[in-house]
Amino acid sequence: MEILTAKTAGFCFGVKRAVDFVYGETKSGEKPIYTFGPIIHNKEVVKEMEEMGVSVLPEEVPSEGNGTVIIRSHGVSREVYEGLERAGYKVCDATCPFVKKIHRIVSEKSAEGYNILIAGDPVHPEVKGIIGWSRGPVMAISEPDDIDRIPEDFLRKTCLVAQTTFNYNKFQLFVAKLQKKGYDISVYNSICNATKERQAEARQLSSQTDCMIVVGDVGSSNTQKLFEICKSECPNTHLVQTADDLDVSWLAGAKRVGITAGASTPHKIIEEVQTKCQI
Repeated sequence: MEILTAKTAGFCFGVKRAVDFVYGETKSGEKPIYTFGPIIHNKEVVKEMEEMGVSVLPEEVPSEGNGTVIIRSHGVSREVYEGLERAGYKVCDATCPFVKKIHRIVSEKSAEGYNILIAGDPVHPEVKGIIGWSRGPVMAISEPDDIDRIPEDFLRKTCLVAQTTFNYNKFQLFVAKLQKKGYDISVYNSICNATKERQAEARQLSSQTDCMIVVGDVGSSNTQKLFEICKSECPNTHLVQTADDLDVSWLAGAKRVGITAGASTPHKIIEEVQTKCQI
């Protein structure tokens, strides 16, 4: 049996930067240290950080506090950022630079009078943060058909951006549908290159395998999208959080097994899955 692992599997630039940021703060000696919500969508990493003394703040702004709060790679709204500072925390910003770029676009274009349309999951932390940088009307939708339910007045002058981990092919459907409207549409493809490369490689790899294993946390948006892409190409696709979740019976009769992983999956877990597949 041949086992093929995607070259792009595992931590992306933004996630690695945020995780390294936390580890760096733990070495500073300053206490207490918090992250605003889980630093990444991976329970194994969050558990390891808790053992190092890093606590997770609920995703709401306390009226007062002390210590250091690290903003995760997903970013937060302007209101949350300023609220944490007012509460008395030292705020360290580990927002992914690609997400920060979206914040700037949304802030500038909304100030120019554009309504902001976000292609993404409305309840995802990254999208909630993006929403919070708009200076005017803003809306987040996850399906192209949702555009038909948006009031025409909103669409007449719209700026379209995307969650960094949004499905690239689906984003193109958003663009095509909006362009048919013939309004003043300003489009920014803000899906990060790492996401596009990861999704493209996952699609290609899963089309060539008999069994596909996607490694990542069930709460990770980008992992779920990889699973959907792989499942569409290879029906025998399975999502696991760790090697313990892998059922070797899935591999029975497979000549080629593919492995990919979400952007918040540590390399150590990917290696453990690889090893179990080889048993």
